Amino acid sequence: MTLTYQVVTSTIKGLLRFLCRVDDAQLARVPDRGPLIIVANHVNFLEVPLLYTHLQPRSVTGFAKAEIWDNPALGALFDLGGAIPLQRGEADMVALRQALKVLEAGHILAVAPEGTRSGHGRLQRGKPGVVFLALHSGAPLLPVVYYGGELFWRNLSRLRRTDFHIVVGQPFYLEPGEVKITRQVRQLMVDEIMYQVAALLPQAYRGVYAELAAATEAYLRFPDGVESNLHRRRVGTAEAAEGR
Repeated sequence: MTLTYQVVTSTIKGLLRFLCRVDDAQLARVPDRGPLIIVANHVNFLEVPLLYTHLQPRSVTGFAKAEIWDNPALGALFDLGGAIPLQRGEADMVALRQALKVLEAGHILAVAPEGTRSGHGRLQRGKPGVVFLALHSGAPLLPVVYYGGELFWRNLSRLRRTDFHIVVGQPFYLEPGEVKITRQVRQLMVDEIMYQVAALLPQAYRGVYAELAAATEAYLRFPDGVESNLHRRRVGTAEAAEGR
């Protein structure tokens, strides 16, 4: 870890904490080493530097749109963080293979299956690239969600700090069994993953995955003693309704 790296990341983290009240206590639940695929929602620019700096000294990398490297300064910054350039709108096998090497090395890879920022914070339909990574690496998936950051620009214009909430869920594995992996099956798998993400979010942020009752877990396996994120949400909702 170079002095430049330490100075840059410390500066970014300090600026983020000046602009935001970061509720990061649950990040302590993220393992300090991989292989691990963090599956996250993608609201705006905030979560990438925030997750990266607040997980230190844990090693984490992820994808960034290739156009970022058109800007030399931004490209240098993302190179410093080990980001993987991704060509959007196509199956970028070069980027996916690079991501597999990250996992093979035992590091943490952060993935946003939505593929693009929502801006409003409500979940969009997931894309199946994460399925390729999970099946070829065998790495566990860990849902991590954020909310509150969608208000950042409005709050900044009013000179207010933004409350940025982070929730970390339960890990699980993707297991297809003997099923042939067709395009339809891949989409079913990513939808199951996204419902695990949705279960961690307040109702208003679940978007296309709002109907948790429609979720399935046919291709998911949870470690012994670990509850499904959907089950935990349903139990918590039922207990709240009963006033426990």
